Amino acid sequence: MRVSAGLPTGMEGLTYPIPFSDPENVIKIAQAAEKFGYDSVWGNDHMTTQHYVRAEYPVPPRFWEPLVTYAFVLSNTKTLKVGTGVLVLPMRHDIVVTAKQIATLDHFGKGRLELGVGIGAYREEFLALQPGTRMDRGDIVDEGLQALRTLFTERVASFEGKFYRFRDVELWPKPYQSHLPIYVGGNNPNNIRRTVAWGDGWLPAGMHVERLRKDVQTLRSMAEQAGRDPKTIEVCPQFIVHVGKTRQAAIERFRQSQMNKHLISLSKSTLKDQGAATHEDINLIGTPAEVIDKANAFREAGVTHLLGLYFAANTVSELLDQMQVFAEEVMPKIG
Repeated sequence: MRVSAGLPTGMEGLTYPIPFSDPENVIKIAQAAEKFGYDSVWGNDHMTTQHYVRAEYPVPPRFWEPLVTYAFVLSNTKTLKVGTGVLVLPMRHDIVVTAKQIATLDHFGKGRLELGVGIGAYREEFLALQPGTRMDRGDIVDEGLQALRTLFTERVASFEGKFYRFRDVELWPKPYQSHLPIYVGGNNPNNIRRTVAWGDGWLPAGMHVERLRKDVQTLRSMAEQAGRDPKTIEVCPQFIVHVGKTRQAAIERFRQSQMNKHLISLSKSTLKDQGAATHEDINLIGTPAEVIDKANAFREAGVTHLLGLYFAANTVSELLDQMQVFAEEVMPKIG
């Protein structure tokens, strides 16, 4: 099971305080991930500040565009891969430019790029960037996935959708990798359908192990019905991590973190279907032994990649300490 770390490209003010994510610290976190043996780092995609963050902080957060940021990360690391968790397609109106950026980055990084796409957690961002658009964000992602695959595979590509349109485009060079991995982010069952239709993996977040187990069974069944080998589809959930000497210490530190406030803000969107389970129950929060047991339970439920783990911390030094503890005490024991 692969293990990756979250990179705060767009998490300042959300999961981490302000200030937190200056360019030097973003690079430092990525280099630490490489040093500690993480497979890759995964950052997210925000273009404007969320309303609740504006109300809480007197200064705006620093949201770095992930693809540009990754150009610097790749040039400052040797083996670490980078991934978008997720690139919000409804905020990116020109899919050809996006595809060109992705292909370029894949070449300069010699194939160290993976792509996660989705609708985005905050509808308010979409409305700020696309005022008056009547299309459903899910429909835009459906079109975007098809458009990207067309641009990446066809010598001369054309596409005629409701949101994305282009004609006679020779996007060259194609991505460095013969098949660039694309993961579909989101807990909604529609994202399982999208994964089976166009993706290489499914990227949910903060999902209880029992629900995840059922959804993996659904994904495998749908893949077989579509003529796909389920084993070729990755299951790559994201979780919050805090490892403590005792369970209570880990829970208390998590509840004091900005990460906890962020999860509360998502309770009416991305995480609205998590039921009665608490964030502490679902996520990798506890002693090393407890976190190992949780991670192995996810592996047995069908998880192939703990993708973009976000460590609950209020300072960069605390984040780096948590990354090291997880790498040394947990990763060797979770297969």
